[in-house]
Amino acid sequence: MSPFLVFFIFMRISRMLALMRREADARGAPVHGVGPAVRGSPFRILVFTLLSARTKDETTIGAAKRLFAKAETPRAVVKLGEKRVAELVYPVGFYRTKAKHLVQACRALGKEHGGKVPDTLEGLMSLPGVGRKTANIVLNSAFGKPALGVDVHVHRISNRLGLVETKKPAETEKALMEILKKSQVRTFNHVLVAFGQTVCRPKAPLCPECPLKKECPKIGVKRRR
Repeated sequence: MSPFLVFFIFMRISRMLALMRREADARGAPVHGVGPAVRGSPFRILVFTLLSARTKDETTIGAAKRLFAKAETPRAVVKLGEKRVAELVYPVGFYRTKAKHLVQACRALGKEHGGKVPDTLEGLMSLPGVGRKTANIVLNSAFGKPALGVDVHVHRISNRLGLVETKKPAETEKALMEILKKSQVRTFNHVLVAFGQTVCRPKAPLCPECPLKKECPKIGVKRRR
């Protein structure tokens, strides 16, 4: 890839991210409430990310606050036990399974990592319930590493915009990491999640109100009759 093309792609994606961020900010994207809930703590970020799968951020924020009010450390979570953790995080999706994984992960943190959240992909993925997406989000958000968590928003919007042409999140991660600069990777997940919550929604996206409507190919968007 020529240096000119690399620069062109960089500038195009940077402009898109700026427009998406501005629109999502103006609409008060729920994901913006995550920061105050986790306070930059690696442990809080790990817990929040574990709880957030298939659950709206508003629900996860409430659940995380209830849990953190009772337990601030891995040891404290283990002491609460699965049943009490499940009660505190309800009604996040699959709350019983998540409570089980969370207690197991906290136990592993204490036994194998000195109570600290590991800052490597391998270390994080060794924890119960932690997959590649969760691990990458923690690496990015907690440790500032150029890791890209590909959730449903990132996968959907990247394909809708034609930035990638992929079927699975793992393929999306690989394709995006080939075209994104490190500075873009740092904020990519957050911006696309915010934009996906407010404008580029899974169903009935607000295409007429989208700041990218003139250039977006709308791949996979079903047109209304």
